Amino acid sequence: MNKLTSLSRRRALGVALGAGLGFAGSKRLTAAATVLTPQQSAGPFYPPRLPADSDFDLTRVEGRSARAAGTVVEVVGRVSDEAGRPLAGGRVEIWQCDAFGFYHHPRDRGGRADPNFQGFGRVTLGAEGLYRFTTIQPVAYPGRTPHIHFAVSGPGVERLTTQMYLAGEPLNARDFLYNAIRDPAARASVTVAFEEGPEGGPPRGRFDLVLGRSLQTQ
Repeated sequence: MNKLTSLSRRRALGVALGAGLGFAGSKRLTAAATVLTPQQSAGPFYPPRLPADSDFDLTRVEGRSARAAGTVVEVVGRVSDEAGRPLAGGRVEIWQCDAFGFYHHPRDRGGRADPNFQGFGRVTLGAEGLYRFTTIQPVAYPGRTPHIHFAVSGPGVERLTTQMYLAGEPLNARDFLYNAIRDPAARASVTVAFEEGPEGGPPRGRFDLVLGRSLQTQ
């Protein structure tokens, strides 16, 4: 199997998973949320150039045999509007620092990021608006509590950028961006608890994203 074919298959699998395959209890994931996801900063470390390998599994880099350092986790969820309609055909992107606190970005302290960690991933949403990423549990770095950046785009909606935080993390109390979300319900909506994954898989957290205006009918 050549590199291009392997990468294409991984991306295709990411689309399939984003469409809802591989979810334990997928019916529970379709419950409509009512709290709008708050807009937050993209930060300075969105990749200036997207990596060739940018699929749903950030813990594996095409062409490298080792897995990323850190605790492997899954983040799953559903993207919808405030009426519960899924963002079919939309795209979810995530980016985060590695297990040592470094981003794959030339402005982040000398480019020392883990070469076995993608640092960025994206998936296309299927008809039910479901997504899934395999990544590492986010860690703190100077000035910030652990977090994962998210961006959602798609037909008929404005791009939403936000951040996902860890439930029970002590550093949340001192993080300026986390506490900039004044509404308790909105803050809770971006605070995710990880639980034991199905069938002995990695810990899994559910992060639903709710867009602030109704999706246009196509």
